Amino acid sequence: MNCIEIEKFSFLYPQQTVPALAGVDMTVEEGSFVVLCGKSGCGKSTLLRQMKTVLASHGQKSGCIRYFGTELEEVDERTQSAEIGYVLQNPDNQIVTDKVWHELAFGLESLGYDSATIRLRVAEMASYFGIQAWFLRNVNELSGGQKQLLNLASVMTMHPRLLILDEPTSQLDPIAASDFLETVRKINRDVGTTVILTEHRLEDVIPWADQVYVMDGGRMIADGTPSEIGRKLKELGHDMFLSMPTPMQVYAGVESSRECPLTVRQGRRWLERELEDLQLKAAECEENKGGNGKETESVQHDTGSVSKKTHVSSEKEIPEIRLRDIWFRYERELPDVVKGLSLDVKKREIFALVGGNGTGKSTTMNLIARIRHPYRGKIWLEGKSIDKYTDNELYHGFLGVMPQNPQSLFVKKTVRDDLYEMIDGKKEKKSDAFSIDMSKRDAVAGIVSLTKLEDLLERHPYDLSGGEQQRLALAKVLLLRPRILLMDEPTKGIDNHYKQELGEILRKLTEHGVTILLISHDVEFCAQYADRVGLFFEGNVVTNKPAKEFFAGNSFYTTAANRMSRQFFPDAVTVEDVVAGVDAYVRR
Repeated sequence: MNCIEIEKFSFLYPQQTVPALAGVDMTVEEGSFVVLCGKSGCGKSTLLRQMKTVLASHGQKSGCIRYFGTELEEVDERTQSAEIGYVLQNPDNQIVTDKVWHELAFGLESLGYDSATIRLRVAEMASYFGIQAWFLRNVNELSGGQKQLLNLASVMTMHPRLLILDEPTSQLDPIAASDFLETVRKINRDVGTTVILTEHRLEDVIPWADQVYVMDGGRMIADGTPSEIGRKLKELGHDMFLSMPTPMQVYAGVESSRECPLTVRQGRRWLERELEDLQLKAAECEENKGGNGKETESVQHDTGSVSKKTHVSSEKEIPEIRLRDIWFRYERELPDVVKGLSLDVKKREIFALVGGNGTGKSTTMNLIARIRHPYRGKIWLEGKSIDKYTDNELYHGFLGVMPQNPQSLFVKKTVRDDLYEMIDGKKEKKSDAFSIDMSKRDAVAGIVSLTKLEDLLERHPYDLSGGEQQRLALAKVLLLRPRILLMDEPTKGIDNHYKQELGEILRKLTEHGVTILLISHDVEFCAQYADRVGLFFEGNVVTNKPAKEFFAGNSFYTTAANRMSRQFFPDAVTVEDVVAGVDAYVRR
């Protein structure tokens, strides 16, 4: 039986002319694991919210959505609350109580269950999800991964038949994200709950999917099994192929007659067999030529140095950002969050901080931005103590800060007004475009083009998708023309196609003298675009190295490309590195 049936469904936001959804068809079988993917702003979140009427956006609708054969509009709210579970992107947006055990019981209490049933189900879910150790804690003491796990457990206490998750790992570190998604898979496998999931970390979910749907521009452009989807997107030459799992991307870059791998394990086996075939062919060629086969070792060595990043900087150059022996705690009675941190960031480099949730990365960024103040230690920007800068000097044309929550930057009713607000101050009416002088309009137009916001200018910032909000936040910060740019999770909610564009934007900024410090859980992005990477642990940076060296030496904080190919190409950390390594075997 089908859990969800969507037929010719269209949706138009108020005061918009282009529909967010256009003639969408989708069928989800009961008990299946379905992945919905697409570029930022393609309509994924809009579609998911329509599957639960209390969360559905206001606007014009046509077509129908059926839940187990009944029109969704005719399914009462109690049934929907109990049977359709929904987990949001931001874990803080879903937590409504003060204690962990209160949160687990809240949904059941709202539905009027008796105390005995509530106690039983809460105990069952706390045990199933491993929450016993922090069962009595305050929710504000939890890490991002724990909060999202609590949200999932709170939903599951109601025994839903359908579980909808909208990019649930967007704010989690790689290890926490992998654990969370494994729990979702376990729920689907062990309990039989139907799962519909949108996720940009397709590496971890595509191999498990029974069915994959791909959206673009509010329409479904492809559906099928994971291997079918990879083949269809490659044939279409669609940008979404860049979001497919790394083994599929490597496979697409190499001529091969074997079956396409989906997981790292399958990719490693496939790569081993491909290289064995290439070695046999090379040996046959050498034998025919009468050669001695000495070329192999040099080829192996060369493949490890493909696309190596370099950063030219004088050793005597004053660091753009310097921290020495920084200590910070939020309250006198609480433990230290940052502990004796010393760090240098060179001018014109992209420095990435990675590490688990709650280790102190965002706090450190707030200290550099002077939002917080250390109780011990010194911070210098361009060789000058941060305390010597006035607010005007620091925040106008010098330091730009892109926070983890982009909505904290939005103050106007349209994207256009929000952009002009950054350069006009309080002197002019932002809604009157003709009152803005030409230079300011050119500046906004340039940033709009750079961040791909042309079609969103009349939308309300809160109506944008998570990825679109990230692009708007970046546009607002760039309008300040900062020399130092601090970015907290800049790729959150952004599809791989725009990640490439963002990476190129950041590289162009460094070419123009901008120094970038970013915090990210996106190891693939950091491996591709960062010059140096530091691992944050327990309030300090335990190591920092050039990006390739950093990721090639780790087991968990590394890329899927490295895990797949390290026994063949130890220094390869990107898809391009692996493909180049295979090409070197072909050319020899």
